[in-house]
Amino acid sequence: MTDAPGHQRILLVTGLSGAGKSTALQVLEDLGWETIDNFPVRLLGSLLGGESDHPAPLAIGFDSRTRGFVPAETIELCEQLATRKDIELTTLFIDCSAAELERRYNETRRPHPMARERPVAGGIKAERELLATLRSWADIVLDTSDYTSGDLQQVVRERFGKSGGREMTVTISSFGFARGMPPLADLLFDMRFLDNPHWVPELREQTGLDEPVAAHIQADPAFGPAFARISETLTELLPRYAAQDRSYLNIAFGCTGGRHRSVFSAERAAEVLREAGFSPTVIHRNLGSRPADPLERS
Repeated sequence: MTDAPGHQRILLVTGLSGAGKSTALQVLEDLGWETIDNFPVRLLGSLLGGESDHPAPLAIGFDSRTRGFVPAETIELCEQLATRKDIELTTLFIDCSAAELERRYNETRRPHPMARERPVAGGIKAERELLATLRSWADIVLDTSDYTSGDLQQVVRERFGKSGGREMTVTISSFGFARGMPPLADLLFDMRFLDNPHWVPELREQTGLDEPVAAHIQADPAFGPAFARISETLTELLPRYAAQDRSYLNIAFGCTGGRHRSVFSAERAAEVLREAGFSPTVIHRNLGSRPADPLERS
């Protein structure tokens, strides 16, 4: 991956320990960026002193563990570098809630770099205070509290990859609102206005992939007109997104439990888009979840 002759993209990747910096750098490397982790920030000016007609984009990772790291000095140095016309400097701060970070550290049993003799929560609090000014100053802040590793990888690809003329990757997912919102969705359709097959005893254990459930949903008078408008919207918008050089597009269909209406609608939408020339990937997030009456009443 190269930019205009003599012009280099520089991405500084920082954030809270455990929030996902290493994962982001790995994805950037896969995308063709040169990557360096834990680089002494005070040496950044000398690192960017080389000359090349086609410099590769460069991602530099640093955080509270990096030798000589002082947030105020880092910001001052970056402001100086940002005045150079031969580089485009962007700072990405990867954040995460304290509760989720604590869960991740307890799960992996790794010591937090700033906890020392304190509990993990104390180390997280100290690091958040240290990095507060850097977070406020950053160009982009990603909060990974509700992300899986795969979600973060996808977001990084979308923000920092280049399509290079490749076909736009379309993902259609189904999910249950009662089991949490999807972290990634460019277009979201709420199918809870349809009659819920969960309350039909013979359909409860089945899913939107089963024909009896499909027949039940299609028999709802609201389904036909509504889905026709959804199909029209998708076939109208997707070529426009592709024309904007989007690399990825995420479409989500939700219902209460994520096992019936959203699943069927996602499958039908995939058929519509395949007929329109796209090749969507379909993911059913809650298809394997158990039917639950209390959840369906929520």
